[in-house]
Amino acid sequence: MSEGEHIGGSMDTDDTQDVAAALAGDELAYRRLVERYQDAIGAQMHRFSRDISVRNELTHDVFVEAYFSLRTYRQSAPFLHWLRKIAVRIGYRFWTQNKANDKETALSEHDWQQLQGAQPTPGDTSDAAELVHALLARLPPADRLVLTLIYLDGCTMAEAADRAGWTVANTKVQAFRARNRLRKLLEGDSP
Repeated sequence: MSEGEHIGGSMDTDDTQDVAAALAGDELAYRRLVERYQDAIGAQMHRFSRDISVRNELTHDVFVEAYFSLRTYRQSAPFLHWLRKIAVRIGYRFWTQNKANDKETALSEHDWQQLQGAQPTPGDTSDAAELVHALLARLPPADRLVLTLIYLDGCTMAEAADRAGWTVANTKVQAFRARNRLRKLLEGDSP
């Protein structure tokens, strides 16, 4: 369980006070919320872009959107949970707007040829992470999103559905199709 998320979905008292103060116009209260959660949201946005400057921009966009949407926040769930849903929408929009660029820069033909048949070695975690992100970049944004939420973020189907704003049934279908597309990609077929 991460900072700001509590058993039963209760709100942190500091969050409750800071949200109320921010709604009343207290800029320092909103700054405290940003400082409290920027590392968690930044880590989540790293799933959407490996480029640190893009990740920082996406993180900033999450907090800007959260600020302008603060009146819509229902305090029935933790503030971080609400921020994570906004982060998923921002990241998904980023992928959708940049899908042509991602496919072109994901893996060069030379890199792809070297990859096929290569055996990973222990300690190659950064190379493996780059490979995973490069493969995901070749998939459609909805496929990338569902696989990222389930396998990289460790969400259950219900959590992935909630963050993406989809039904659980739609999430299961999307995950099934995304795994099949990824499998075809790994076997050398184009998705």
